[in-house]
Amino acid sequence: MTHKAQPAPSEAVVGRAQALAQSLLDVSLSAVGLVVLSPALVAASALIVLDDGAPLLFRQERLGQGRVPFRLLKLRTMRDGRITRAGKWLRTTGLDEVPQFWNVVRGEMSVVGPRPLTQRDVVRLGWHGPEHDVRFFAKPGLTGPVQVMGAISAADSLELEREYLARRSMGLDLAIIGATAGILVLGKDRVHTRMRQALASFRRHSQGARVAEPG
Repeated sequence: MTHKAQPAPSEAVVGRAQALAQSLLDVSLSAVGLVVLSPALVAASALIVLDDGAPLLFRQERLGQGRVPFRLLKLRTMRDGRITRAGKWLRTTGLDEVPQFWNVVRGEMSVVGPRPLTQRDVVRLGWHGPEHDVRFFAKPGLTGPVQVMGAISAADSLELEREYLARRSMGLDLAIIGATAGILVLGKDRVHTRMRQALASFRRHSQGARVAEPG
């Protein structure tokens, strides 16, 4: 009879401490984000109503941690399948994503994590097998490696998310948050290029360290 290996008590304590720290960071950043961006959120809501009326919010089912469905919130940017005038501006500024801070407060998302996919996305990408479960081990994020690196394909996106989850830390999450803020100032292309260069350098360094290790 075989038994699953259980983590050592010290490892379990560290794991719980990291999860608690992550939750505290998520809730703190989300609360600050909602307060700081509340004037912009009010202005954006007024713009939507003046442009083409209610509703203000767009709700869509996405797959969360463990593939459990949840309702993702966004400011509405479309009407009858077309992007509205207000919606175009909201997407450019990223303000349409602000309501997702509430998803984070509710524990359905994290500030940083894999992209929140729909079931249709999963089927289209062929990511419904057990070999793809790793990207659903963590809560989906408002931002993440794919957004700051600029994935060039589905395979590249999956690799970025797997690598992020394997190396996830508070420092890495803060770096991704910083890069996301940088996109608003420097633009996507410049940030994507710099983050790709940093990732390539990190991979070379890691590979060199592994080669140098004694066999």
